[in-house]
Amino acid sequence: MSGGVDPGGRAKLATGQALLTPKPKVLVGLSGGVDSSVSAALLKKDGYDVTGVFIKVWQADFLPCNWREERRDAMRAAAALDIPFLTLDLEKEYKKEVVDYMIREYGAGRVPNPDVMCNKHIKFGAFLEFAKKNGADLIATGHYARIVISHQSSVPSKYQLFKGVDAEKDQSYFLWTLTQEQLSRTLFPVGDLQKSEVRKLARKFGLPNADKKDSQGLCFMGKIDMAEFLKHYLKTTKGAVLDHRGEVVGEHAGAMLYTIGQRHGFSVKKSSPDEKPYFVVGKDIERNTVTVAHRDAHSLHTKSCALALHEVNDISGRLANSGGIDCFVRTRYRGELRSAGWKTREGGASARIVFPVPEVDIAPGQSLVAYDKEECMGGGVISTSSD
Repeated sequence: MSGGVDPGGRAKLATGQALLTPKPKVLVGLSGGVDSSVSAALLKKDGYDVTGVFIKVWQADFLPCNWREERRDAMRAAAALDIPFLTLDLEKEYKKEVVDYMIREYGAGRVPNPDVMCNKHIKFGAFLEFAKKNGADLIATGHYARIVISHQSSVPSKYQLFKGVDAEKDQSYFLWTLTQEQLSRTLFPVGDLQKSEVRKLARKFGLPNADKKDSQGLCFMGKIDMAEFLKHYLKTTKGAVLDHRGEVVGEHAGAMLYTIGQRHGFSVKKSSPDEKPYFVVGKDIERNTVTVAHRDAHSLHTKSCALALHEVNDISGRLANSGGIDCFVRTRYRGELRSAGWKTREGGASARIVFPVPEVDIAPGQSLVAYDKEECMGGGVISTSSD
């Protein structure tokens, strides 16, 4: 684990800062994967008093039960590192803050980001509170992101969030809700490493999960069929798939199950076998209809020159600039960064985003995250696709 300065030379990485006490106590969220295990190994190597913590969350009884296997892998990693190991039961918190939220949002016709809520309420919420109550100075996770500490008086926020060095693994998009308090008590030991380096370190440390495949899907729950999952909790009714003329061209399983830009999960009567695929460009929850179009039919896709945001969080301290600020934004994970103007409204909890050219396929409920080069400035939840 290396320290250093960011490209501007203005701040030290939190993972390389001088130890505040002879042996600060840090609780590492051990998921059973290689990233969190290497994080624990690096912290122990750097002289921290490390304890591994496996977070047990709620799982639906109709889904495969994989938490025992993940907990076993986490325990084996802790044993290999010779560090204490705990299991933290956050089933109730996860069900309320992540699962119920997700179901509620889909039911309202929006497309939520459960990974963002998981980070906000579970990993950096309940887990951090548990750590503080049990005498820990810090928590650490295996996220690919960096925390930068600024000592310049001209920088509004002392703790800044930066992208992970590995652009393919960068997870800053999911961390936009973090507060200064949370950042001040958090370490991201693998944030300045490439994934390939993490694998090599895992082998060097003798970790039993060095070659374990990366997890996919939702935070803690893994890869699930979202539509099938939601059908257990939402009353869905089959409805009409419409083209741009409003004519029925197919059938869907329930309008609330779809997101803008989706191309699977509905049937369409094609005019020929080699016809181009259709994408969801709109949906009407009250009428239970879904509108589709070809990807190259740009005039048919939902376009927005402006967005309204709520639940805004300004990590950088610069998004609340009274005159507004120019930045780059991302409206979905791995989505392309687009230039935009950000204007935080009075009170700071909402904002208006203006694009120089119309943006397509914006999904209310998703997160919009702002960037200044490598810095993740903050973000908000998309309320509407026009303002």
